[in-house]
Amino acid sequence: MANQTHSKVMNTISQALPQVSGFSRAVSLLLNIAHGIDHMFLLIFATAVATIAADFGYADWTDLMPYSVGAFAMFGLAALPAGRLGDLWGRRIMMIVFFSGIGVAALIVALTQNAWQLAAALTLLGAFAAIYHPVGIPMLVQNVSNPGAVIGINGLAGNLGIAVAALVTGFLVKWIGWRAAFAIPGVLAIVCAIVFAMVCPKESESPSKRKGGKAKVVLTPAMLARAFAVMTVAAVASSLIFNFTTNGNAQLLSEGFRGVVEDPALLGAMLALVYTIASLAQIVVGRLIDSMPFKPLQLWMSIAQIPLLILAAYAHDWWLFAALLAVMVFVFGSIPFTDAMIVRYVDDRLRSRVAGMRLTVAFGISSLAVWLLGPLVKNIGFANALWILAGIAAIRSAIVLLLPDEPAQAGDAPR
Repeated sequence: MANQTHSKVMNTISQALPQVSGFSRAVSLLLNIAHGIDHMFLLIFATAVATIAADFGYADWTDLMPYSVGAFAMFGLAALPAGRLGDLWGRRIMMIVFFSGIGVAALIVALTQNAWQLAAALTLLGAFAAIYHPVGIPMLVQNVSNPGAVIGINGLAGNLGIAVAALVTGFLVKWIGWRAAFAIPGVLAIVCAIVFAMVCPKESESPSKRKGGKAKVVLTPAMLARAFAVMTVAAVASSLIFNFTTNGNAQLLSEGFRGVVEDPALLGAMLALVYTIASLAQIVVGRLIDSMPFKPLQLWMSIAQIPLLILAAYAHDWWLFAALLAVMVFVFGSIPFTDAMIVRYVDDRLRSRVAGMRLTVAFGISSLAVWLLGPLVKNIGFANALWILAGIAAIRSAIVLLLPDEPAQAGDAPR
């Protein structure tokens, strides 16, 4: 049933995909599947951490969680060289490296025998995962007339990967073991590398040498620097919330439903449902991005997270489920903004490098959320941790106010 549902969803995505100039729908679909793979592989560990901790002899999942910080640190730090190589070498070859590299890294994770081996393998996985955002998304949106809608569909695909991680990992851990939860997706990623190499045409020149692809809104150097600074700091705040929730939600649900639902497979299915429904927000937001200014839309998406995170701090069992669903709708709904801003303000010849710089700062700093998750929850509990996230959401709201105002008409200058 789960496979049939996922197949229907991916078929719907394929039909909804706007045609990317120079690419077949098969290539566009694989670029979106890659986003799902990217987020899925990073969240397998968070879903299976309790089982892995027990297998490696740890008393509690909070003690093993810090060993995954390398994956998320590299997810940010490696984005800068990945973006540069995407612009200079070409995006096609980098996507082949992404698919094959992340697949092989997942197989290595499945073979680890202790926490330090696991940490090293997860760090390698994070390095390959870093390729997608600065390379795959610019590749997908090059030359499209409605980048917001394209990014919205792409965001849906990425967050469906998070849902699949919660659902499939829960069942694989229950039926086969945690190693299979890495090995089976790893093999599938390698298959995707082969298919992508076959169906994606070779690039005649690298993005850095192309003509065209100008920014949709031209800013002065000072305004562009301001927009980039605000975009990066806001992305750090968003990534802290994203990393903490997506890595901690499985354990949050487990704690909140203790004595009500304790089957890991069922809890995984519930979390997958939360992520699947919340992912749809990105399609709505993506279309709104194409039709209205960024600033007010981002501002209200940020403000809405504050009371919802506080509500989740005090909710239990099914009230927690409802609160968590509402939180993730706005967390996921905020994701398309940064990529859409890069498309709007940055020339295509530089987009992978700019995206790489932004990701290096944002995800490099936000990897602290993964490192602190276990110790923080162990010392102050989930309720207080969610209050901290609400404070971060409030800070992000204030930062968004510094964005340049969109022009009222095409000929007006931003302020």
